[in-house]
Amino acid sequence: MDITTQWIDIAGAEGTFQAYLAVPHVGKGPGIVLLQEIFGVNEHIRSVAEQYAADGYVVLVPDLFWREGAHIELGYDGEGWKRAVELMQLTDNEHAVADVAATVKALRARPEVDGKIASVGYCFGGRLSFQSAAAGLVDTAIAYYGGGIQNKLELADQIKVPVLMHFGGQDSHIPPEAVQKIAERFEDREEVEIHIYPQAEHGFNCSHRDSYNQRAAAQAHGNSLVFLSENL
Repeated sequence: MDITTQWIDIAGAEGTFQAYLAVPHVGKGPGIVLLQEIFGVNEHIRSVAEQYAADGYVVLVPDLFWREGAHIELGYDGEGWKRAVELMQLTDNEHAVADVAATVKALRARPEVDGKIASVGYCFGGRLSFQSAAAGLVDTAIAYYGGGIQNKLELADQIKVPVLMHFGGQDSHIPPEAVQKIAERFEDREEVEIHIYPQAEHGFNCSHRDSYNQRAAAQAHGNSLVFLSENL
């Protein structure tokens, strides 16, 4: 995987925080702001950034928990889950969206970016990706098992860009009725796609978790690459 990576500083409204930058071998490409799960910008999320960089995208991953400590990385055991939930509860939604906006601005200014900008988020980050689309921050958005999107549907009319959402059919954190509510709200919107992977649990894209589902992860990544190629 011939890419380059580094941490860079982002000037936010409330201070400077860092983001993980992954650049493809060719040195340029469309941009992706990648939004973390509740476990921080950990090894898994960095590997996802590197995967998209290998696919030809310039990827920037903001450290959204920076107010509680820089570069927090959590695992998926009991203690990791406990701390992750605490950090999510401590994170102000408006502050997080503002951090995403600052990251998008920084990415658009990078000389490596040749094209539009997408947001791609997972769980907590999936909801933020949805909100980023509604706020008009990005040119297109992808949300993997975005927890809480069903509670943000008042933003639906504000979304003017293409959006792709992935959900697991066996998700124990996002009930089927929540996915149905989202699907019904967007059923007349051709620019909004929803894919459900019948055998997949929450976090199915994460190879570091017991819920990893290789087939669903591969299908979702393929669907995401097609979507990005059509919209960036």
